[in-house]
Parts: sequence; C-alpha cells; structure tokens
Amino acid sequence: MQASNPSAAPMTRLDYSLYGLVVLIWGSTWIALRLQLGEVAPEVSVLWRFCAALMFMVPLVLIRKERLVFPLAMHLRFALLGSFLFSSNFIFFYYAGLTTPTGLLAVVFSLASIINLLLGAILARRRPSARLAIGGLIGAIGSGLMFAPQIIGQPFGYTAIQGLIYCLLGTLSFCAGNSVAASVQRSGVSVFSSAVWGMVYGVIGMAIFVAVKGGSFTIEWTLSYWSALIFLALFGSVIAFSSYLTLLGRIGAARASYSTVLYPVIALVLSTLLEGYQWTLPAVLGLGFVLLGNIVVLRNPTQKQ
Repeated sequence: MQASNPSAAPMTRLDYSLYGLVVLIWGSTWIALRLQLGEVAPEVSVLWRFCAALMFMVPLVLIRKERLVFPLAMHLRFALLGSFLFSSNFIFFYYAGLTTPTGLLAVVFSLASIINLLLGAILARRRPSARLAIGGLIGAIGSGLMFAPQIIGQPFGYTAIQGLIYCLLGTLSFCAGNSVAASVQRSGVSVFSSAVWGMVYGVIGMAIFVAVKGGSFTIEWTLSYWSALIFLALFGSVIAFSSYLTLLGRIGAARASYSTVLYPVIALVLSTLLEGYQWTLPAVLGLGFVLLGNIVVLRNPTQKQ
C-alpha cells in the first residue's frame, strides 16, 4: 500500500529497480531519436511512435484486465495528459534534435527535477525554499554553459538559441504532464489505463496538428528509422513510461524526476562516441553545474520543502 505522502515514503528495492530501468532506457533513447530525424517531420515521427507504442500497450492492458471505461471528466484529464506527456513534450525535443546534439537535449531535460519541485511549490501555494531557488539558479547557469560553445560559434547564435528554447518547452511540457499524471493516479486510475488513454489522445492531437499543418503522414522505409521506431515505442514509451509513472505514484514527482540528473551522463557519453560531440571547458563546467544544481535541490528528498 502506498504512503499517503509518496514523497516521504522510504524507497524500496522495487523503487530502485524501476529507477535504474528508467535511467538506462531514457538515457539511451536520445541517440535513437536522432535516427528518426531527416525526411519525416518530427510531429509525424512522434505520431507513428505512439501508434506503435499502443500496439504493445493495448494488449498488455487487456491481459492485465485493467479498467478502460471512465467518465467524461476523467477523459478530459486523459486528454490533458496526452497533450503534455505524449505529444508536445516529444515534438519540442524532436525539433530541438534537428540542430542540437542529443547529449545537450538530455542536459536541459535534467532540469525537469528542479521544475517539478517549483511546480509542486506553486500548486501547494508555498514559497520555494532558498535551497530550491539556489539549486534552480545553479542548474540554469549550467545549461547556459553547456550551450555556450554552440551559441558563440554561430552568427548571433540563432540556431542554438532556438534549440535551447525547444528543449525548455519540451521539459516544461513533461513536468506539466507529471502533475497531471500524479493527479490521475491519486484518483485511483492505474498507470496502464492512464497511459493507454493518454497515448490515444496524444495520437489524436498529433494527427489533427499534422492535418491542419498540411503535412504528410508518410514514413521513412529504412532499417535505421524502423529500428529506432520500434526501440522508442517499446522501450522508450511502453516500458520506460510505465516504470516512470509507477515510480511517480510510489515516491512522488520530485524524487522520480531526480532520475533525469543521470540522463546527461549516459547521453553525453553516447553522443561523444556516436556523434563526435566535442567536449570543451564550458561544457564540462556546465555539466558539473547542472548535476550540482539537482543535488542541491533534491538532497534529503524526504525533507519537507
């Protein structure tokens, strides 16, 4: 049975296992994301990714005999969940990936842990602690340092700044989705039921967006694209999201999102090996600041903010 206050519950072996699984999968999905960028528009790739994810998720929900019939009010929350967590979040990061190394995408995403705490403080109508404010400032400075080589190396740095903005919008969308997901779980809806309906509404929303934009629903028929699609759908969406949303309900959004602190380490190592990402002194310092900012904010997570 879950504690009434998940953020104060001690972590169990299952929690640590879910935590590690999420870090390993999401820390490596950034490279797979890169393989989907090119001929197909980002929103179309995200659309097909979650169509494929539903092909795995729906049979799982039916086998588990999860509840799928809910009142209209709950569907409105599912639609909100889908718009934040299963569509706009990914679309922004896919667009950022067109110009930004995948390791840097993960660095900005690591600020989700700080943003989740800020959202929690706002929703609870409590003033953030000084430690929270300091940690957030350190993390923001770190992200700026990570992007400094890109910004300085281009005329006016427009492309790098645009990528950074997309990353920040994607992270904000993810954090908003966290809040909705936690609210849905508190209403007694299971992780799998909420994920299925969230993906359904996310797919519907993306399909409408593509149609209004006048885009094509065609897909790239290459081994690399389809390999990335299946990996992202099965591991990045079904397994990782189910694990993360379960973790969110068990230990709270603040501690669950702390897993984003470790994504940059895995993502930047892979980006260095596979994309030729070049480390600079500002980049090294920036990564240190991002990690330090998260540690400052989230140390002693059971302590009341």
